[in-house]
Amino acid sequence: MGQSTSDGYRRVVITGMGVVTSLGQDVDIFWKNILSGKSGISRIQSFDIAAYDCQIAGEIKELNPTPFFDKPKDVRRCDRYTLLAMMAAKKAVRDSGLDFAVENPDRIGVVVGSGIGGLHTLEEQHAVMLQKGPSRVSPFMIPMLISNMASGMISMDLGARGPNMAVVSACSTATHAVGESLHIIQRGEADAMLAGGSEAAICSLGIGGFAAMKALSTRNDQPEKASRPFDRDRDGFVMAEGAGVVVLEELDHARRRGARICCELIGYGNTADAHHITAPPPDGEGAARCMSMALHNAGLNPSDIDYINAHGTSTPQGDICETRAIKTVFGEHARRLMVSSTKSMTGHLLGAAGSVEMAICAKALLENRVPPTINLDTPDPLCDLDYVPNHAREIRVNAVMNNSFGFGGHNATLIARKWS
Repeated sequence: MGQSTSDGYRRVVITGMGVVTSLGQDVDIFWKNILSGKSGISRIQSFDIAAYDCQIAGEIKELNPTPFFDKPKDVRRCDRYTLLAMMAAKKAVRDSGLDFAVENPDRIGVVVGSGIGGLHTLEEQHAVMLQKGPSRVSPFMIPMLISNMASGMISMDLGARGPNMAVVSACSTATHAVGESLHIIQRGEADAMLAGGSEAAICSLGIGGFAAMKALSTRNDQPEKASRPFDRDRDGFVMAEGAGVVVLEELDHARRRGARICCELIGYGNTADAHHITAPPPDGEGAARCMSMALHNAGLNPSDIDYINAHGTSTPQGDICETRAIKTVFGEHARRLMVSSTKSMTGHLLGAAGSVEMAICAKALLENRVPPTINLDTPDPLCDLDYVPNHAREIRVNAVMNNSFGFGGHNATLIARKWS
């Protein structure tokens, strides 16, 4: 059954990471850009944005998924969010060294979700129906747009026949996917899991919908300055597209094959605000309970955490609520914590955010470097923690926390520690 913790659960480690983002489609390039404080935000080029209040996003300008598929027709039959997920998954498998030719496919599973799913396909096929009639709608429309298809396609492509499902919990999706995969391995239902999220909602309907909510930044003249978590002058989040997948393995399984171990995943929290469809409670109570649950699950004290990768989306209320929640959970230690929002550079990848940020956390543990919060020029007086402003920090990192909070009141927190 493998090595277990004192409570009987099997130990789980991360052995591979794959990302596809506007800041890089390779983990090392992506990490280099994160540490240098580079912004992946620019003016949208994929459609005419003249009529939109928000004209900026973390858009992937050059994407070539063809090498990741055996048949070119498969590329045409996948929505963009699925293409991104497949690319990230294959990169993660390659990074991990996991060899499906020698592994038992029944013991390898996939949990990859999406907050929105195939919005490009929905928009395109709705236009076809209006212009040409229902008989011209693609027979692939439904398989392309449903939110579970990325997880299904990854399993089909790799031959992974173990547990397979898709999480859909808005901006908490990928963090929930990693957490549920952790539990699947801990319970002995799989030896390895591919976990994460993917999102591709930068289209007229996606930008239009979020803009109508007044949720997006309209700092169109300075795209690279628009995402500014915890800054007094923040005016909303910046949407981004991309995917992140991590490979989780039972510890002894990873050791037997001589895998490189990035970090150990030790805690997971999952709570609901039960408060409002989009807004968190003012005191961040649901997020606080989630962080506390993850700490309890990990068997750690608040003082054991060195760094938090914050949800920190650059919304006026959300950043304040998360700051309050951190203070509630960590007390005096909150002042000693390093807290940064890498969404200041990546933008908000919605359902893919948590797994991309889990890869960032793993790199922080591996290299003892904490990424910055860029654009933090004039701190909000109500956001008064150490947000690692504007410059990365080289310092030993032993344990990290990764927060994700989504519309609908979904909260998810992961905790990982250094492997040595």
